[in-house]
Amino acid sequence: MLIKSAKFVQSMSAFREFPGQGLPEIAMVGKSNVGKSSLINNLARNSRLARTSSEPGKTRLVNLYLLNDAFFLVDLPGYGFAKAPKQEKQKWADMIEGYLRNTQHLKHVFQLVDIRHAPTQDDQLMVQYLRHYEIPFTVVATKADKLSKAQRGRSIPVICRTLSVQPWEVLVHSSADGTGRDALLDRIESEIQVPESPAEGYETSDNLIEDI
Repeated sequence: MLIKSAKFVQSMSAFREFPGQGLPEIAMVGKSNVGKSSLINNLARNSRLARTSSEPGKTRLVNLYLLNDAFFLVDLPGYGFAKAPKQEKQKWADMIEGYLRNTQHLKHVFQLVDIRHAPTQDDQLMVQYLRHYEIPFTVVATKADKLSKAQRGRSIPVICRTLSVQPWEVLVHSSADGTGRDALLDRIESEIQVPESPAEGYETSDNLIEDI
């Protein structure tokens, strides 16, 4: 897939109608400072598209980006920021679940984890949520440039064991050197061509991510 255009559409504090709604959506989830915004910028090859920061907890809204006038990348609030007040963390969790529960055009979720560390309990809870509601997802191991190939080879099995995924189900990415960009775009291309299906299957009867 060749990205020809990318633009910010809007931010939302709660799910609602937005311009262009109805196109396929690919969502990004992960803990604070895992690199969601950097990944979006790398895919779009626009370093100014999504705001990035070295300070965790900066993505506090649901941010929508339209690529190729054909699909949306949805940057969901980061979770697991220990310094945030409990009320603020609950608000972020509600935003994440509110989007996942209400969107009717979500095709796939990229679950981002930092390749340098074992996935956290929050990461495990998020994957549990996605599996429980049968939301298709791919694990993306970010910040790959921080490790050597040998170190990556030791980190991937840890990620696989912790999240109960297979090695070929994990995509490795670096926004610094572009590692994995083509693989991510290929995955997006294959997913947005999936026929539309209603989102009723994502409805929740309890809040599995209330504590992230």
